[in-house]
Amino acid sequence: MNLPSLAGLIALAGATLAFFPATTHAQQAPAQPAAAAADAPAAAGNATDAPAQPATFQFKDGDRLVLLGNTVLEREHDYGSFEPRLDLALGETKVTVRNLAWSGDTVFGHARSYFGPPEEGLQRLSTHLEMLKPSVVLLCYGSELAFERLGALPDFLTGYRSLIELIRAKSPGVRIIIATPPPLETLPPPLPDLTAENKNLSSLRDALRKFALAQNAYFIDWFELMGGLPKPGVIRQPLTENGVHYTRAGYEKLSARLIEGLGLKLPEAPTPALENLRRAVIAKDTLFFNRWRPHNETYLFGFRKHEQGQNAKEIPMFDPLIAQGDEAIQKLKEEALQQARRP
Repeated sequence: MNLPSLAGLIALAGATLAFFPATTHAQQAPAQPAAAAADAPAAAGNATDAPAQPATFQFKDGDRLVLLGNTVLEREHDYGSFEPRLDLALGETKVTVRNLAWSGDTVFGHARSYFGPPEEGLQRLSTHLEMLKPSVVLLCYGSELAFERLGALPDFLTGYRSLIELIRAKSPGVRIIIATPPPLETLPPPLPDLTAENKNLSSLRDALRKFALAQNAYFIDWFELMGGLPKPGVIRQPLTENGVHYTRAGYEKLSARLIEGLGLKLPEAPTPALENLRRAVIAKDTLFFNRWRPHNETYLFGFRKHEQGQNAKEIPMFDPLIAQGDEAIQKLKEEALQQARRP
């Protein structure tokens, strides 16, 4: 895509954002109906008129954090890198974390629908939001636009706004965090050169910065925190398997930078203590994954439930096990913090 075309798309995205009323981060505004948003003055979406966001996102004791996005967040439950670092960075503040991310998902819920239209995926998400009642939601969407040349940017931002309105409708008072997709990596052939795709992500980041401000959301520039626009050429020390999907080492860096983006500082806990915490997080996340995405869901809740639907009663039995997992995490967190404080 040439620069004039890209500039035109960003301008069109800015025109879309003009319909979104801006508020300060300290005062969460309720989601407006579409008609009311359309009547808002264009100046309300001007990012230059609003104060900068706080340097640190303020978590509260007892917060329920939900991760919502596509592959980069979903695979976090395989590595357990973010939650241990968040727990340690928050100190005595207790926050529970649930991962509702879904590989390949979009703001329209495409990946969450099984046999029906995308609306089915958003309905499924609504059910899960009602179940979890999050007080904080961290979203990361838009990586697919790197390969779509940003042609879908206006529709993407409109869908993102609708998704946030859904979240706020299901969890009034919820605080929103928007993270940009991290960079891609160019690896040796036969894998492709992803320089152009990273330029698209850089432009998407600029649009998301304005969008987050207009939506009264805390913005994390994960793209820049992970190094920003890579220099041309092959990455010598890759953090991804294939240029797109991050490795365990990649997730450790992703998580550390995400903590930095939240304005938090990670204490120097001993490696064994952090590893014990990571394993406990993975165990809890595995239980939760089986709770909200059972492999035989079609038989339990779908069109074949007449065959094995009687077993659906067992799914809520995961809840006390997950709660026990949270308790184990808190205990290991306290032990790790005590070791971190020792001289």
